[in-house]
Amino acid sequence: MKSPLYYFKKSLSTKLSLWIVIFTAVILVTALGYMFNVSRQAIRQEAENHATEILENTTLRVNAILERVEVAANNTDWLITRHLDGPDSMFVYSRRILENNPDLNGCSIAFEPGFFKQKGRYFSAFSLRDNGEILTTQEGNEHYEYFYMDWYQLCKLLDRPVWTEPFIDYNPENIYSKDMIASYCKPIKDKNGKYVGTISVDLSLTWLSNTISAVKPYPNSYSIMTGRGGTFFVHPDSTKLFYQTIFTETLEHEDTALTALGHAMQCGEEGMRQLLIDGQECYVFYKPLGTTGWSVAIVCPESDIFGSFNRLRRAVTIAVLAGLLFLLLVSIRIITRELKPLRQLADQARIIAKGNFDETLPESKRVDEIGQLSQSFSDMQRSLAGYIEELKQTTAQKASIENELKVASDIQMSMVPRIFPAFPNRPDIDLYASMTPAKEVGGDLYDFFVQDEHLYFCVGDVSGKGIPASLFMAVTRNLFRIVAQQGHTPEEIATQINLILSHDNEQNMFVTMFIGCVDLKTGHLDYCNCGHNAPLIDGQFLKLQYTNCPIGILEEAEFHGESIDDIHGRQILIYTDGLNEAENPQKQLFGDERLQELMEKALSLNSEQVIDMLKEAVERHRNGAVPNDDLTLLCLKLIK
Repeated sequence: MKSPLYYFKKSLSTKLSLWIVIFTAVILVTALGYMFNVSRQAIRQEAENHATEILENTTLRVNAILERVEVAANNTDWLITRHLDGPDSMFVYSRRILENNPDLNGCSIAFEPGFFKQKGRYFSAFSLRDNGEILTTQEGNEHYEYFYMDWYQLCKLLDRPVWTEPFIDYNPENIYSKDMIASYCKPIKDKNGKYVGTISVDLSLTWLSNTISAVKPYPNSYSIMTGRGGTFFVHPDSTKLFYQTIFTETLEHEDTALTALGHAMQCGEEGMRQLLIDGQECYVFYKPLGTTGWSVAIVCPESDIFGSFNRLRRAVTIAVLAGLLFLLLVSIRIITRELKPLRQLADQARIIAKGNFDETLPESKRVDEIGQLSQSFSDMQRSLAGYIEELKQTTAQKASIENELKVASDIQMSMVPRIFPAFPNRPDIDLYASMTPAKEVGGDLYDFFVQDEHLYFCVGDVSGKGIPASLFMAVTRNLFRIVAQQGHTPEEIATQINLILSHDNEQNMFVTMFIGCVDLKTGHLDYCNCGHNAPLIDGQFLKLQYTNCPIGILEEAEFHGESIDDIHGRQILIYTDGLNEAENPQKQLFGDERLQELMEKALSLNSEQVIDMLKEAVERHRNGAVPNDDLTLLCLKLIK
């Protein structure tokens, strides 16, 4: 298929018509572009004002409710302090707060253990609004020790009124709220200023969520509310409520804009940010809620704000394109008619230039130069046709092989852990690993997992390279995972893997491995080195008492394990010989000495930084040379 530029250069009528259309298009695009830009800015400003006003009204309404909660607690505080000698009056005050404030869900007036000796160890006057009825009871028992609850302890420890994060107050032996609630808690003090208890006024989060979720400045906009730690309290996706924070998605996919928004909301800032949410450009308007530490935001998709504008722009664009196309066709027709005599001359020359390699040229009986030229063209056509067909077959075969190798590489890489941090819920484990095959697929392997507070890990190097090594690697990795999950020691794991791999091993393939098991509670490391390179601990090569033979050579081989009492705070690097035996263009090795020097300087780095540093050092050493072996690295440090 010939490119449009070919026809543009070939036809004078097309060139003249295109120049006319291009000049017209430049004028129209400039004028319409300026108009659209001004219109878009005006629409955006109007949207910002509209959303900001709605958000302001919403926060005012919510703050008014929150203030009523605080006022209810503060107005009752002096009554409680005045009647500290009358415990039964607390039931009246607790119930009265709910009677006077229909928006409130519950109220607890709780005292220190044994404060009222006649009431025993527990005394908390609790009132609850349940289906329009107010229930009052004394809460507190061996199964519900209220004075250990957050709503009781927070204001006691901080010595000031405080809003709690939303929670479910579960008390199976008494009445309790079935809704998620947030409490305003205030310390109760006697005349001497000594803390004696807490008054807690509860607000139903269901009511608060409905109030905030009802705010929809645009059809597809929605509202969210986060707590002090960024936890979602209001969100259209119910799966994210209370279990995810605004930062959760950034753990898997880094998003600096979303992270910055979360920090701004945590800090109680107010404003507007534009960012990508679920693959869609959105404008987020956010504002704090009083002194609670919470923040509310309205998320408005850009498609809603600029929906009408975009539809108008598309309609105008289609109309302009249709007009330009019509202008082009009319111009070509008029100019072609005027240049018809020149076209007739061009047609005579064009016949000579046409050719189709799939059809045979007519035979020429002439023997002069024209006949010889015709015969040469015919021979060239047949040669080119055969060459092109052969090239197509070769290209198709090569593409098929490359595709199969790419699939094999993807499958192999998917067999080893690739998501880091490997254990995001275990800050005591700093582990990072990397595997770089020398070819499309390789024979190195690594694996790790945590089971019953023990971290099992291994690094291996299969003899040979390419597809046979990759298949042997896949079998070895699966055997390690299966055997290790049975709770065996490293030497037992090596023994069982060796029995399976050495049986019927007609290709005489083997694998060197370093297998380890760490007790995460004590830091005790058991390991078994099976003909593998000695690892480095704190920048020094580990002195091995037993090197053992590689796995897969001898079915009756015995494997001996060793141990280290405590590796907390110690940096361990396990690698394959693709590191220390990496070659540069002059065939010089990277070497153990250089490796040891680098690791002695890397003691302050975390595991990921160590791996990245070593890979960069190998690349600099190779200086463009093709990798001579697979490179696998695993760095581990237990943090106390």
